[in-house]
Amino acid sequence: MSENFFPSVTVMLDKFAGDLGVEMLYAGRGIVKLTSISVDRPGLRLAGFFSYFDTQRVLVIGLTEHEYLRSFSPEERKEKIQKLFDCGEIPCVIFTRDLPVLPEFMECARASGTPIFRSSKLTTIVMADLVAYLARILAPTTTVHGVLMDVFGVGILITGSSGVGKSETAMELIKRGHRLVADDSVLIKRVSSGLVGTAPERIRYFMELRGIGIINVKNMYGSGSILDEKQVEVIMELEHWQRDKQYDRIGGEKLTDEILGVKVPKLVVPVSPGRNLSILIEVAARNQRLKSMGYDAAQELIQRTIGR
Repeated sequence: MSENFFPSVTVMLDKFAGDLGVEMLYAGRGIVKLTSISVDRPGLRLAGFFSYFDTQRVLVIGLTEHEYLRSFSPEERKEKIQKLFDCGEIPCVIFTRDLPVLPEFMECARASGTPIFRSSKLTTIVMADLVAYLARILAPTTTVHGVLMDVFGVGILITGSSGVGKSETAMELIKRGHRLVADDSVLIKRVSSGLVGTAPERIRYFMELRGIGIINVKNMYGSGSILDEKQVEVIMELEHWQRDKQYDRIGGEKLTDEILGVKVPKLVVPVSPGRNLSILIEVAARNQRLKSMGYDAAQELIQRTIGR
């Protein structure tokens, strides 16, 4: 597994506006470069306190900052705003509550090429949306070779060597009503809720089947057969059956695999002729649901055996 941590992400203006539901008022430099998950309301900066001011943060102008600036003459207001922009390249500025952009603010933004957006939402809601958006888009990311499926609501990452049957097994699961998230290459991000997997944009909904070629799962089986993203809850590693290897038969082994510092339960499943892997994966998904609710069949069997 090769990890790639992105210290910054460049987002096009129309995508940024669409993702957050804000109106673009001035395009500026044409992009929004995001490097910090924090958001800043510059009330203290406008009052003259610039210690600990990080210009890499998105600025949010709410009613408090807006009315504070309106209390000054145009000359004083321009001076305060200019000091804000002189500190460095600000990613963008968002005005909330449909507040009008002060002429002095727009003048300074044009001089520095800083994009300006506006939202009709309350300031606290815009702040919450921004924090959630930044936490996701700037999350540590890694790429894993495998197939990510949603099986009975459980995110199962199917891994294994090339040719072991990952895509074929996923195809059988799709036919049984489960949903594909990503095939071959899975992008996994570490977010507050755990690990979330998705497909790279260029190969989303596509699957490679040896002997057949490339298919589009969405077009072939409908929108109910795909899912854009899913939390990774179980890893199932498929491997060719090894006669001399001892496999876990009661579920007593607690294997895990670590992705981006998060440990994920792992099952190693031997592949041999006659084994129905799709049914095994369905059983694993249901068993994981039971474990998440506090029931472990292996532990119950052990307790019954010890109790005798």
